[in-house]
Amino acid sequence: MKRLSLLLSVFATPALAASGPFFSLGNTDFVVLLAFIAFVALLVYVKVPGKLLGMLDARAVAIKADLDEARALREEAKSILATYERRQKEVQEQADRIVSTAKDEAMAAAEQAKADLQASIARRLAAATDQIASAEAAAIRQVREQAVSVAIAAAGDMLAKQMTAEAATASIDDAIAQVEARLH
Repeated sequence: MKRLSLLLSVFATPALAASGPFFSLGNTDFVVLLAFIAFVALLVYVKVPGKLLGMLDARAVAIKADLDEARALREEAKSILATYERRQKEVQEQADRIVSTAKDEAMAAAEQAKADLQASIARRLAAATDQIASAEAAAIRQVREQAVSVAIAAAGDMLAKQMTAEAATASIDDAIAQVEARLH
């Protein structure tokens, strides 16, 4: 296979494609070669390769500037991302502190409310005990007063039944004498 490709490459040369002498204007290969050389010479005369190289250099400079700008933007984006991540971490820590403080305050408030409730219950219990004692004393006093009233009324009825007009006069005279003796 290699031998065949080598053999075909030898026979496919432009010098063998045309007939006649190579350096004559009748040979199309020579005319094409001259036209190509003239074209390349014209391009060199008009400085196209310099312009192409200048354009390529300018393009390379522009690409390099774009790459540098992209690197700078990437670094700036990384720093901004790091800043935002740091801020997010700080905000998260602050939120955790706020939640922790709120929980502590809620627990303290619950403990204080529990203590206040116990104190209020104790005060109300003491007030209820005082009211019960006062009501008992008032009831006992009322019962005694009622008992005294009943006893006086009973004694008065008994005395009225047992007493005659002469005994009443003597009793009144005795009472007046006792009052006179005490006042003097």
